[in-house]
Amino acid sequence: MSDWEVVIGLEIHAQLATRSKIFSGAATAYGAPPNSQASLVDLAYPGVLPVLNAEAVRMAVKFGLAIGAQIAERSIFARKNYFYPDLPKGYQISQYEQPVVGRGAIDIVLDDGVRKTVGITRAHLEEDAGKSLHEGLAHASGIDLNRAGTPLLEIVSEPDMRSAKEAVAYMKKLHTLVRYLEICDGNMQEGSFRCDANVSVRPRGREKFGTRAEIKNLNSFRFVEKAIHYEVARQVELLESGGHVIQETRLYDSDKDETRSMRSKEEANDYRYFPDPDLLPLQIGREFIESVRATLPELPDQKAARFAAGFELSAYDAGVLSASRELGAYFEAVVDAVGAPHAKLAANWVMGELSSALNRDSLEIRDARVDPRALGGLLQRIVDATISGKIAKDVFEAMWSEGQDADAIIAAKGLRQITDTGAIAAVIDAVIAANPKQLADYRAGKDKLFGFFIGQVMKATEGKANPAQLNELLRAKLGGA
Repeated sequence: MSDWEVVIGLEIHAQLATRSKIFSGAATAYGAPPNSQASLVDLAYPGVLPVLNAEAVRMAVKFGLAIGAQIAERSIFARKNYFYPDLPKGYQISQYEQPVVGRGAIDIVLDDGVRKTVGITRAHLEEDAGKSLHEGLAHASGIDLNRAGTPLLEIVSEPDMRSAKEAVAYMKKLHTLVRYLEICDGNMQEGSFRCDANVSVRPRGREKFGTRAEIKNLNSFRFVEKAIHYEVARQVELLESGGHVIQETRLYDSDKDETRSMRSKEEANDYRYFPDPDLLPLQIGREFIESVRATLPELPDQKAARFAAGFELSAYDAGVLSASRELGAYFEAVVDAVGAPHAKLAANWVMGELSSALNRDSLEIRDARVDPRALGGLLQRIVDATISGKIAKDVFEAMWSEGQDADAIIAAKGLRQITDTGAIAAVIDAVIAANPKQLADYRAGKDKLFGFFIGQVMKATEGKANPAQLNELLRAKLGGA
């Protein structure tokens, strides 16, 4: 691969979180019985006319402002003509020459901490097609038109990515952004956020791009990475064996971990784009744009920068904690409860114990079984030395499973730390007296035995001895004081 450079561009389809479709009043709710949410407009009955959903326009503008893009004050809807069973009209209403959102950019952070800017060529509004169903139907396919007409924002990147990891980082950043903006729920399993990857390779140092293949309908970050890896290897092997890459559309088979040819790649002229005669040009005034700008939330990069500066967190920690609006809000509520001077402790627990519990039980942050104020209360007991950090983990598990607060669990289970130096010293004396050989070895230079004595005292106190006091007292006792 050292002789080859990978070039990747992504087309991401984000389903907009409107309650009705982009050109009809039919519902967009997921999971309804087949064809129960398809109006006469969606079914392409003669004489019906599309009516543009203003909320979809507002969401598109909101996205454009968030990426610093130019918002077109005049954009055109076009008919993209192709024939497929799940496309009743025989064309898809989309945008071509004049999209609503022009050029913008987002920054991604790579594994080594390097920031990279990825250009966004455009983002345009369009309607989704229906869905063909093949499973459970002998020698036939079913058509479900519930999805037909669902509003999409297609976000087209520049070919700026040079590895599968960069492509995944870009896709994750966009996924975070559309959820922050509350314009898309980002549910990849339901198809609300999916991706087409354009992949090519070229000899390193050459300016001209190689022939690209488009991998369609990737609906997980892992599949995007694996599909790109496979496709790059396929193209390199083909070129190095004297063959040439064909411009085509391919599908990724996750069971076989391979891409396979679907059809030759269409060009724009194959779709015979022309302005839709049923829809007037979309006129967006400055007043509307500014009203949308006023609704922009604090964006992920802004929140991460504030966390890093205000709470003295590393860039990595700040990035993790700002990965979603819900996680950021939870973290800030924990900090409010435990106090800003202990923000790093709060960050460690949110990213550590809390995240582990959520992952283990397959829960989202909004479904956490310990609310942020309760977690802050637990951390306060670490700060005031009521319990140790080790005991706090046991208390957290009890809070998660039993729904009680930290103080109730500490009291019920008798977990309060031993901070009486006299009591700790007495236990130390007993442990030393019971282990004369280890004492002699320690004093002969085997310093690692210090951990042995710590463990014995903790065992004797059921983990309740204050660690700082224990360390200080034990070191003095072992030294002969």
